[in-house]
Order: sequence, then structure tokens, then C-alpha cells
Amino acid sequence: MITKQDKNQVRKKRHARVRTKITGTTERPRLNVFRSNKHLYAQLIDDTQGVTIVSASTMDKDFNGTAGNVEAAKLIGETIAKRATEKNIKSVVFDRGGYLYHGRVKALAEAARENGLEF
Repeated sequence: MITKQDKNQVRKKRHARVRTKITGTTERPRLNVFRSNKHLYAQLIDDTQGVTIVSASTMDKDFNGTAGNVEAAKLIGETIAKRATEKNIKSVVFDRGGYLYHGRVKALAEAARENGLEF
């Protein structure tokens, strides 16, 4: 009997497969996106040292509004780009976390690009 695989398990496998190919460096960190049902998280990660340089999420205290929609994703994209430029980071590697480039992930990426990040 053929059973349907869990969407999150398929996403995790896709993410692991892509992570073997992309890494973040100090000069060009990895912009990682994680999406839950309620919130959205973005991090700039230096994989050579294993540290998070900058992060932004809808759980931050300075975030106002509904947390799980496209407008919130745009705000998180703007925030992560502003925090990155404060740390003199202009170029990043985009890691969509195994999610499709659509909806909240796309909105976050485009907002980050509009506010100065290059990827």
C-alpha cells in the first residue's frame, strides 16, 4: 500500500539535500528562513564558525501586527536587511529552508532585496 509522506518530512529531506550544497561564510552568510504556522524566523548564519550573526522574527518585541502572513514576512525581510547593513553585510546566500519560493518566503526574500541585500 502506498502511503502519502508527511509534508514536513519531505521538506526536511529537501532542506538537508540543499544544505549539502550551500554554506554561509563570514563575508557572505546564509540567510536561513523558517516558517511555522504562527510565526516566521530569519537568520544570517556564518557556517564556518557556526554562529548566527543577525536574526529577526515575528516573535521580536519590536514587531507589531499579525505574525503569520505575507505582510509580516515583508516586515521581517526589511528588518533582517537593515540589521545586516548595520553589520556591513551586503551579500548573502539565500536558504529557503526546503520551502517553495512562494507566499511568505518569497515576500521575505523580495523585501530583503529591496532593502539592500544581494542574492
